[in-house]
Amino acid sequence: MAESREKLVAGAADMIRRRGLNATSVRELAKHAHAPLGSTYHYFPGGKTQLATEAVTFAGDLTAAILTRELADGSVEGLRAFLGMWRKIVVDTDFRAGCPVLAVSIEDLPEADRAPHDAAAAAFAQWTGLLAASLREHGADKADAEHTATLIVAAVEGSVAMCRAERSTQALDRISAKLETIVEASITHR
Repeated sequence: MAESREKLVAGAADMIRRRGLNATSVRELAKHAHAPLGSTYHYFPGGKTQLATEAVTFAGDLTAAILTRELADGSVEGLRAFLGMWRKIVVDTDFRAGCPVLAVSIEDLPEADRAPHDAAAAAFAQWTGLLAASLREHGADKADAEHTATLIVAAVEGSVAMCRAERSTQALDRISAKLETIVEASITHR
């Protein structure tokens, strides 16, 4: 990816995680990424929908890479790293940023502009799949692994939204110990 194009995608992911998709214009995305507006339309002839789709895919893949790396140390360790990553994001941004994947997934988009929703669904499926695979690898049965992985992603995403609204990490802190207990129970029962 060309450096300007990469900056636009990363900048769009950052803007979306802060403001949501509908509250962000292509002009603002270009300005935020310190890129000329013309280059936005050059790299993204599909406009805002294409840029948002690629930004969500970028954010989803980045999170998946972190999860993959951290899950190599075990399911509990991967969970801790996943929770720690989101805690760091909300704290480091003074509760102004959350997850661009979640932000796009809750937007009301026209049916013709469904690509960002599809990218969000794919990101959630990727994260859930990675977590479920780790749980199975460490002893969970298939159904329990899938249910637990879905619970983890849903709980983390929901708690990140709560942290932003409450301007506190309390929600993430509360789910951490409980999710660890659930993961440990899942991997110790064969």
